[in-house]
Amino acid sequence: MFAVRSLLRSAHIKYALSAQFHATSQCTGAKVAIVLSGCGVYDGTEIHEASAILVHLSRGGAEVQMFAPDVLQMHVIDHSKGQPVEKESRNVLSESARIARGNITELTYLNAGNYDAVIFPGGFGAAKNLSTFAVDGKDCKMNKDVERVLKDFHTAGKPIGLCCISPVLAAKVLPGVDVTVGHEEEEGGKWPFAGTAQAITALGAKHTVKEVTEAHVDQKNKVVTTPAFMCETKLHLIFDGIGAMVKDVLKLTGK
Repeated sequence: MFAVRSLLRSAHIKYALSAQFHATSQCTGAKVAIVLSGCGVYDGTEIHEASAILVHLSRGGAEVQMFAPDVLQMHVIDHSKGQPVEKESRNVLSESARIARGNITELTYLNAGNYDAVIFPGGFGAAKNLSTFAVDGKDCKMNKDVERVLKDFHTAGKPIGLCCISPVLAAKVLPGVDVTVGHEEEEGGKWPFAGTAQAITALGAKHTVKEVTEAHVDQKNKVVTTPAFMCETKLHLIFDGIGAMVKDVLKLTGK
């Protein structure tokens, strides 16, 4: 009987501590828009990045709505082979709905006045479907709604979060913005997309070197970036870096 009481007392203490933790954890009440670019790293949104962003926003007490443009993908990639699939097309909005569990809105309807911040996960969709950076580099064209959203949030002085390859979107649209995609040298394959840093400076933006677990804050422009899968490393480190980005975005909302 003593052992049972001891176990019950221990369980009660753990429950009380847990309840206290959740009651005192940050609850911002911020409304955050997330812009997706499809579903799958090679032709859409990087799913792990999107999931990490959602987890950290949930933990931060934010209210989230996901958006995506209603356009066709640049192409469809067979992710088991890494090769394009011939004679197949997919819609970015429909594919993004897989990540959003169906709760998604066309990007046309994203109004900066209704949200406190916007976040763009990475994945090649950012460079293929939200822009043409993957094929045109610094001469890329932007999806008109993506460009509008970035400019509107920036003009309103509201924070913008971007991870992985998506900082190139801000570099293209916001003159002189300071972002990170990690390191500027490949370092034996640890940073396989390091050349993106040079493309960012060619766009007239500034690149700041950061580690995968870090976020970089451009205080003047309220733009927060983190390398994520630009680095070949363990998943939990990428998750931590995205958490740092989300934390800084929420902090900048002032909620």
